Amino acid sequence: MKLLLVCNPGGHFSTMMGLKSFWSTYEREWVTYRHYDTQKLSEKERVYWVAMQEARMLVRAFINFFKALVILHQSKPDLVLSTGASIAVPFIIASKLYGIKTVFIESISRSGNLSLTGRIVYHLVDEFYVQWPECVERYPKAQYKGVVV
Repeated sequence: MKLLLVCNPGGHFSTMMGLKSFWSTYEREWVTYRHYDTQKLSEKERVYWVAMQEARMLVRAFINFFKALVILHQSKPDLVLSTGASIAVPFIIASKLYGIKTVFIESISRSGNLSLTGRIVYHLVDEFYVQWPECVERYPKAQYKGVVV
């Protein structure tokens, strides 16, 4: 199985690194943008660098959507896994157009309500994971399997 790991730098990247015991056993490529914590990825991993995109940057999201179409066509992953944040949206939408399975893991900081990204992708992704059991009560599609450390 080939994975495409999609995440913003910072806490979302840290969460993805916390999943290393899962993704390290598979062929994988990354999508993120250049930042001090993600820069070292390119030393050992295949990385697609995209435009920095934060919440409500619609023009950048539009640009990253077209980049996502190209990257997904080149990469041909079996699964797109994202820990957020906003960069997940264009890649999950594009993945659905290609029929690629998608998984989203909500931030541990979201104990009551979903993030903006989580609310957007909740009905789009194949699997949606939260890190607080209380979230499953509010969001029945969500699954709780524990906390990513």
